[in-house]
Amino acid sequence: MARFLSLTRAARLVGTRRGALQGMIQRGELAAFEGMVSEEELLRAFPQVDLAGDPALERIERLKDAAYSRRLRERVLPSTELLVARLTEITRDLARAQAQAKADRDTMERLREQLRELARGDAPRAAIARLAEWLDGRFEPALVDDAAPGLIAKERLLRIMSAHVQVRPTGHEFFVEGNDTLLEAALRAGLSVDYGCSAGGCGKCKAKVVSGEVQRVRHSDYALTAAEKADGVVLMCCNTAVADLVIEAPEASGAGDMPLQSIEAKVKGVAPLGEAMRLLHLQTPRTNRLRFLAGQSVRLALPGGATAELPVASCPCDDRNLHFHVPRHAGDAFSDGVFSGLAAGGTVRVDGPRGDFVLDEESTRPLVFIAADAGFAPVKSLIEHAMALEAAPAIHLIWIASRPAGHYLDNLCRSWREALDDFHYTAVSTDGDLARAEEVQRAIGPAMEALPPGDSCDFYVAGPEAFLAAAQYLLLEQGRPGVQLRTAVA
Repeated sequence: MARFLSLTRAARLVGTRRGALQGMIQRGELAAFEGMVSEEELLRAFPQVDLAGDPALERIERLKDAAYSRRLRERVLPSTELLVARLTEITRDLARAQAQAKADRDTMERLREQLRELARGDAPRAAIARLAEWLDGRFEPALVDDAAPGLIAKERLLRIMSAHVQVRPTGHEFFVEGNDTLLEAALRAGLSVDYGCSAGGCGKCKAKVVSGEVQRVRHSDYALTAAEKADGVVLMCCNTAVADLVIEAPEASGAGDMPLQSIEAKVKGVAPLGEAMRLLHLQTPRTNRLRFLAGQSVRLALPGGATAELPVASCPCDDRNLHFHVPRHAGDAFSDGVFSGLAAGGTVRVDGPRGDFVLDEESTRPLVFIAADAGFAPVKSLIEHAMALEAAPAIHLIWIASRPAGHYLDNLCRSWREALDDFHYTAVSTDGDLARAEEVQRAIGPAMEALPPGDSCDFYVAGPEAFLAAAQYLLLEQGRPGVQLRTAVA
């Protein structure tokens, strides 16, 4: 009987992204059934799959041979208790499968014997003989592709090292690795599940276990009711997955689902990103983290009262460490406060999040990001979120700089391009007026020619307000639908 895998698990097994498999399905290169891929079809499309060079095995060998820190070991390898629980669960599955297979064999053997008896009686002998012959053929040893044992071994190893989780009703999927809780793993995978304190005190991260088993790994002060416990409700921030798991949990469907928050965050550091840009790193309290969507903005207030509305430049997967790109603006009190030496350990009030410059997570089209100058900040957050989701078939980044050294994180963008096959990066420098559509066309025209035509892409454009108007005019002139265009002033 064919065994089907989710796209997330299939992508992990063959070492590619979920979006890449979706692209293959859309092009007819990979057959799927209700969003699932059979092991046989996966092996046909990826005949090179084998244990040789398996990243998980290589990672284990490195851990054995090198003196990695305890923190890295805890991040990569599950705890001893969790490993034992997963091995026990896999052993149970194997025992159940073996018992079922034996029962099936016994049933079919009895059926064959009865058919043989009938064939020796008055029944239509030829028909019954053909049926018995067909049954015999069903039990002939099947030919197995040489790659199949490698795929099975990788799948077993994957189940030991990590647990696959599906979230209902959205159908989103993620893997729990190391000693991560369900909440940590979900956020790292780019999911916008509901939560609050992240420390077992508020109960906002409740989820119902539909199937599978969880293990409690952290203390909780929040008391679930007897009815909730009987119904399989757990706190995602305090539990991890033992084996493959299906849960019911609410997820944010858009910017309107994000609650407004006010948090006193500490200044972790201020680092230069060139002469005219600073990286402001804030850290929220452990029990009061900022819940936001990639691309959204917040209002920051310095101790002296200076304020600024800035996009979060970091990914929601690390909700405690918030990064902001602060450009130098002469005479601006907030900019002056950051550039003049904002002291580490001080506090900055964070109010938000706001804005709808967020990903359309239901889209399977390639993503195109166009950033002008500091517009790269919200774009960076969106790109990191898209990478975590692994759903986009391709990502294109066009970054325009209107001043020297304006590509202040050029090395980061180049590293993305080198690490990802479907990531494309173009850096453009100009001294022209980016408020004019002609100048925008001159700056990004060549890069635009390399994009898929028409309405096959989603566009996210961020930068000064005048630039946004010029860029939007240009895109509409080129036949890019406005419904697939989102913009943000930055």
